[in-house]
Amino acid sequence: MAKLDERIGFIGGGNMAFSIGSGLIRGGIVKPSQVMVSGPHIENLSRWRELGATTTDDNCEVLEHTDIIFICVKPHILGPCAAQLKEKHVPSAKDASKLFVSVLAGTTLEALEEKFAFIESSGLKIIRTMPNTSMQVGEGCTVYTGNSRVLHQDLEKVHLMLNSLGLALQVPESMIDACTGIAGCGPAFVYTIIEALADGGVKQGVPRQMAIQFAAQTLLGAAKTVLLTGKHPAVLRDEVCSPGGATIVGVHELEKGNLRATLINAVEKSSQRSAELGKK
Repeated sequence: MAKLDERIGFIGGGNMAFSIGSGLIRGGIVKPSQVMVSGPHIENLSRWRELGATTTDDNCEVLEHTDIIFICVKPHILGPCAAQLKEKHVPSAKDASKLFVSVLAGTTLEALEEKFAFIESSGLKIIRTMPNTSMQVGEGCTVYTGNSRVLHQDLEKVHLMLNSLGLALQVPESMIDACTGIAGCGPAFVYTIIEALADGGVKQGVPRQMAIQFAAQTLLGAAKTVLLTGKHPAVLRDEVCSPGGATIVGVHELEKGNLRATLINAVEKSSQRSAELGKK
């Protein structure tokens, strides 16, 4: 039995939408029959149909026939998408109860309200989120915030969905761009670290696939240790570094290579870029 009765819509059926939708279906939060997805090229939505979801090339169908609607288009597509919906939308008494959930990087609640004001004159219920693609394996990290019309039960439903796919936390909107730099973009940074660790292993004679497996498992284990012990990462690092041992000389090389500063800079630049995207 599904945990939510509402029909869930996705305007845009790309990787982030699929990570969310497929995770909700696999986790039993909704049934496949409750999900409807739209995209400009119906042939690109075949993986959704394989899950049992309904697909369409008409965004208005999603708007009209679902209750919780995820906006999953690219930020620069938001304007044309909203204009298309405005042209075809037929006002309904159900519009006021619909809940919109945005995954658009950098796009503020105010901007979303402005773009979709034509749907409900008294104001829409909109939740802004920033998820990441690790949702596809149930280990996502998502932050979210709602506008003034969002009710407590709306937040509870969105939290249920997002938290079932990993970790979900409500934060002030002013914090979302910064969280984007850590959680939204972070998987790409971590994949780069995994690849580099694996390259180091290959250089030392470890077979490629084994090196990747070791590197990924090492990061997974270290991450779990941080979360489950509650210890500061610096304390855990010191526990690994024996005096005069192999680890401390490796840590010294990381410091010489400015790994720490480079990661801080990456988060800063990604956060700034997230804010810029919403202004275009």
